[in-house]
Amino acid sequence: MKLQFNIRFHTEFGQSLWLSGNIDELGNDDPAGALEMQYLDSEFWNSKVETGGKGLPKEGLRYKYLLKTKDGEWVSEWGHDRVIDVSRKDVEAIELLDTWNHAGEFENSFFTAPFNNVLLKQPAPKGKTKPAKDFTHIFRVKAPLLKKHEAVCLLGNSHSLTNWNTVEPIILSKDGDWWSAKVVIPGNDLPSGYKYGVFNTKDNSFVGYEKGDNRLVYDHTEKGKVTILHDGFIHLPNDNWKGAGIAIPVFSLRSKNSFGVGEFADIKLLVDWAKQTGLKLIQILPVNDTTATHTWMDSYPYAAISAFALHPLFINLADVAGKKFSGKVNALKKKQKQLNELPAMDYEEVMKFKTAMLKELYELMGEDCFESEGYTDFFNGNRHWLQPYAAFSFFRDKYGTSHYEEWKTNGEYNKEDIDRLFTVKSAARKEVLFYCFVQYHLHIQLKEAADYAHKKGIVLKGDIPIGIYRHGCDAWVAPKLYNMNAQAGAPPDDFTAVGQNWEFPTYNWKRMQEDGFGWWKQRFEQMSNYFDAFRIDHILGFFRIWSIPSHAVQGIMGRFVPCLPVHFVEFGENGIWFDDRRFCKPFINDVILHEIFDDLANAVREQFLVRNEFEGYDLKPEYETQRLVEAHFAGLPQSDCNEKLKLGLYDLISNVILFEQEGSRGQEFHFRISMEKTWSFRYLIPHIQHKLKELYINYFFRRQDDFWKKEAMQKLPHLKNATNMLVCGEDLGMVPHCVPDVMKQLGILSLEIQRMPKDINKEFFHPNDAPYMSVITPSTHDMSTIRGWWEENREKTQHFYNHVLGQWGDAPYFCESWISRAIVMQHLYSPAMWSIFQLQDILGMNETLKRQNPHEERINNPAIAKHFWQYRMHISLEDLIKQEEFNKELKGYVENSGR
Repeated sequence: MKLQFNIRFHTEFGQSLWLSGNIDELGNDDPAGALEMQYLDSEFWNSKVETGGKGLPKEGLRYKYLLKTKDGEWVSEWGHDRVIDVSRKDVEAIELLDTWNHAGEFENSFFTAPFNNVLLKQPAPKGKTKPAKDFTHIFRVKAPLLKKHEAVCLLGNSHSLTNWNTVEPIILSKDGDWWSAKVVIPGNDLPSGYKYGVFNTKDNSFVGYEKGDNRLVYDHTEKGKVTILHDGFIHLPNDNWKGAGIAIPVFSLRSKNSFGVGEFADIKLLVDWAKQTGLKLIQILPVNDTTATHTWMDSYPYAAISAFALHPLFINLADVAGKKFSGKVNALKKKQKQLNELPAMDYEEVMKFKTAMLKELYELMGEDCFESEGYTDFFNGNRHWLQPYAAFSFFRDKYGTSHYEEWKTNGEYNKEDIDRLFTVKSAARKEVLFYCFVQYHLHIQLKEAADYAHKKGIVLKGDIPIGIYRHGCDAWVAPKLYNMNAQAGAPPDDFTAVGQNWEFPTYNWKRMQEDGFGWWKQRFEQMSNYFDAFRIDHILGFFRIWSIPSHAVQGIMGRFVPCLPVHFVEFGENGIWFDDRRFCKPFINDVILHEIFDDLANAVREQFLVRNEFEGYDLKPEYETQRLVEAHFAGLPQSDCNEKLKLGLYDLISNVILFEQEGSRGQEFHFRISMEKTWSFRYLIPHIQHKLKELYINYFFRRQDDFWKKEAMQKLPHLKNATNMLVCGEDLGMVPHCVPDVMKQLGILSLEIQRMPKDINKEFFHPNDAPYMSVITPSTHDMSTIRGWWEENREKTQHFYNHVLGQWGDAPYFCESWISRAIVMQHLYSPAMWSIFQLQDILGMNETLKRQNPHEERINNPAIAKHFWQYRMHISLEDLIKQEEFNKELKGYVENSGR
């Protein structure tokens, strides 16, 4: 078989195009074996391939194009669906005329899981032109947003292409994601101009042509040759689809059948309400198991002990028990009622009773629960994470800690040892399998909820945390995938002036890249069992992560990693006399001590400091890091005085201008974030302040951008290519200039929040300015709700009232329901693809349904390191579904906005 590949693609000097596919000549899908193409002219590249006597693979020839940049980086076009299968024995040659599929084309979003499987899923329309048996050309094009009974049609300026006959055009048939037509075009009809159009097969009426200039087919016809044209997307307005959704953690749901906490089974009720109100998406927080301490501290959903296991918190006991053992669960009705009537979740009490009942049901069900075909399939399909997780949970409970380095045995993961736990002869087998039993039932319940949502036309959006728990199963199994001596966090922001320390180890990306990001691919595959889309928590971490040394407590002590440092020579080049001690050590004098500690200053001097030769003070060695200070006060009684001393000492330790790059021998340095706010900086002369500021701005906002872009492009394309879920990024915080461009190139939706504008010159972001490829929301789980925020800063509220809502006069002190409604409406009418709202903000539109105290609606406060995640709806889902008037009104708002 002779193959000639042609692609229209304009390259720059130093770039080249390559072909990768599932045949030997194209490298068998290994980019390293891809075939370099030939430059034809400024518009085209081509390549000729002969497959010898083998012909094409049985499954068809699957191929794609790769761009190699002048820097040696590889950029792949998007998709895996360009497959050639010409089932004709007389065909000896195929010529392919292709269009590059740029990952950033927003039309690609409509071929991801939520659209393909749920939102745009519809049967192909009846009525198509019968394909010609001896076809010479195959036309293929994608058209994602056709309406019911609509099909793509083909017309052109030759007899074989109907001479622009709109009454009887060539009707294409649906073939996977493509619309396809097989046509005979004789040589005397070439070249020929053509266009695609839309045809209503029910009414037999021509709807209209695609936009733009005519397309052109120009090759000559030869015997035994077929030409295939992949024409990309039909030129129609494809940015007019918009949807609205609801965001709420599963634990926050409230139903009459739940057990003091929202459960996977409750998602079905939420789906019913979403369907009733015209919402198309349900977004939840992470649902992975976080059981590390068996205390309320495990309520933090982003500290999963396994990136794969689901949390037993969300299990419905009645569904596990079934009819046979329903009496056991019914015996807990009184406790269930008591927990369900609480205004918030009592995490410890819920877990205590659920765990005890699960163990009792496990004993009653015995080995029978492992003999079903469903369980066998689940176990075998998830063995790679299920066995390590079950073993980890077993040892955690056996030794009373998740700190595996403290276990008496199995502190280091050994696969052979873990496999032995599951053998028939193992004394621990029954105890270990308990955790598999629980995971199987959680899987069934979440899968049922997801399938129910899909039947109702609702998609589920999950959440992927940026980190893993330091003392969890993932770190135990593969510690080399993580930098265990570092802590991930965030620099100072609107949430907290001292930054955030999540205490997660950072990722060892180089190690992860060695197996093609296998762990991430398994993670995405697991998520796709239940979710159609997902939010990448802190997507900025794929460009650079805020890494905090292990000796620090506060996020302000961190820096971006990777990051290009400042060489000490640069200080001299910028007119700065480099003083290692002055810039890198805490600057402490009497004035600073009195400013921080007031009347406690003398006590601080005596206990924690020593005089130095520069008329100032140094910290004593036993208190020179924040962790040492933390350990000191951990052994003292809690009091306001001790808290003030501890936080004041933290401030002293962070009162530096530079951090020395570890291992650089005093050659390389990194600026401390918010340098200009330190006392150390304020005590420098104005000339040095000015020069340091210039270098600081260069360090944070100029020199890193290309470097961080390359870092992201080494990871994100591979990860996005591993899943067909719709990918949304949480791109908030200190956003590098390269981030929007990378997300746009890869077709990753951004997050836009009205009160957190990305433009530093704006006080608020207006929903009308949202890009199409974005998710827009008035608040997130890390923020106060609309009503809570309204009362936080009177001056900001007034500005918002006058300049964003366009209202005259003084703003109401409290956020009245009409204000919530106006803000929601602004978001509904935004051009963004998705408008997603916290349930609290939706209920705030109604005076009778909203919660009385808006400050009880907040889910998380990042400024509080040990926050108890316990928010629950104040009304049940059953009662919400009964609010027919409100639900009808909300549906009207959604539908009238075009969502």
